[in-house]
Amino acid sequence: MKMLRRINSQARAAGCRLLLLALAVSVLGVSGCHTAPKQNASSGTAASPNKVYSLRGIIVSVDAAKGQVTLTNENIPGFMEPMTMPYSLVNPMEASELHPGDKISAQLIVGDTSALLTQIDILQQAKLDYKPTVQYHVPQAGDLVPNFKLLNQSGRHIHLDQFRGKVLLVTFIYTRCPLSNFCTLMSRNFAAVDKMLAADPQLYAKTHLLSISFDPSYDTPAVLRSYGSAYTGRYTKETFAHWDFAAPSSKDLASLVLWFDVGVTPGPKNTLSHSLSTVVVGPDGKVRKWYPTNEWTPDQLFNEIKQTLEPAVGKAQGTAQHG
Repeated sequence: MKMLRRINSQARAAGCRLLLLALAVSVLGVSGCHTAPKQNASSGTAASPNKVYSLRGIIVSVDAAKGQVTLTNENIPGFMEPMTMPYSLVNPMEASELHPGDKISAQLIVGDTSALLTQIDILQQAKLDYKPTVQYHVPQAGDLVPNFKLLNQSGRHIHLDQFRGKVLLVTFIYTRCPLSNFCTLMSRNFAAVDKMLAADPQLYAKTHLLSISFDPSYDTPAVLRSYGSAYTGRYTKETFAHWDFAAPSSKDLASLVLWFDVGVTPGPKNTLSHSLSTVVVGPDGKVRKWYPTNEWTPDQLFNEIKQTLEPAVGKAQGTAQHG
């Protein structure tokens, strides 16, 4: 269960992002609804896939047994007028983080058959004595990354400290992810960064990429090898010398995702609802930059790498010129 960010007029407390998959968004039979969402004339659905709206509202009730909350939202321009409706949570335990009277803001991502609430902020907390049962760590610049151990695509155990001295790029995926703008996008972006680094031998030698799966029961070394070689484009010729695909043991999974602020909950049909986390780790093993969404680009990551390595690269070039 992930702690939601809370903001009030007295103080702005930094917190964690929470990914909530809101299913069963039909308004039929829901008391208090004022008007139905606008329909797509061609498909009859609430909106086209990947429509994103800003949402603000107040929690009306929480049903912890069903893992469901009822929310009265303000007007959402271009989508729906003020409405009271239930949102089901993939992880029922997450309902305990919201309370009647809480005022929230969020991003609502609407597809053909589902609505996704993400980047939830509690603007005004109704229950002032609330304490989260699980505390997620939010990566901050300067944080020393723990020496987590993983099993990679070659069946070898690796650990994060072995990449000290290089800039380590870490992102989180699972190979069965069906969303093109989540794991698939992270892997495509890493593939683009890998090619950009390969064009500069000096940067290539001082960097390493690591894609970590949070689905170790399915993402075995063989599965990760097949998945990774497809993204590098080298298939059976891939040596994985510069980019590892790995997973923690089931025992270590919880501590790893908690530290990197990755919320993961079971979904339907072997899917996992999850948040995103991409981290640039400096040669000293400390966090340099953290990206909690899918909004970063390969160019941004590449520039962050160059800035991180700038002192070392400049020193090496100066030594070569002096020699």
